[in-house]
Amino acid sequence: MPSDEHRAPGPSPQAADAIELLRRVPYGRLATSMRALPFLAVARHVVCDGRILLRMHSGFGYHEACDGSVVTYGADNYNAAAAGEGGDDLWSVQFTGPAKIVHPGPEQAGLFGTAPARANGEPFAPAYLRVDPHFVTEHTLGFDASPLVRHAA
Repeated sequence: MPSDEHRAPGPSPQAADAIELLRRVPYGRLATSMRALPFLAVARHVVCDGRILLRMHSGFGYHEACDGSVVTYGADNYNAAAAGEGGDDLWSVQFTGPAKIVHPGPEQAGLFGTAPARANGEPFAPAYLRVDPHFVTEHTLGFDASPLVRHAA
């Protein structure tokens, strides 16, 4: 059985592909538990040095629940693909690993772009997490040349 000692440095080919997909969308969902209950939270992400940096509203306390815990962060192109943007293939990626509260410098914080003005009616106060992905899952749904079925509202 191979050990991690013989693995080449850097992300695995699957992780590298998933990270490239992640770069195509700005937001995803963070999943973990808080007070023994599961929750999902929206977060803005950027990728730096093979790690995922997240920006979320600190007023909810989700970043504190995640600090030092194993979390899952996922994103997809379902809305963009349904709108006919970015090709016809649907994809989703999921990264699982430990999270840590971080305080990015101005250059890294600038990668996130403009922050929302408000979160649930409160002034947006950013909190940042770094996720070190240990497990990566990628799913795609290819439609070849067939058109996507769209439902009228």
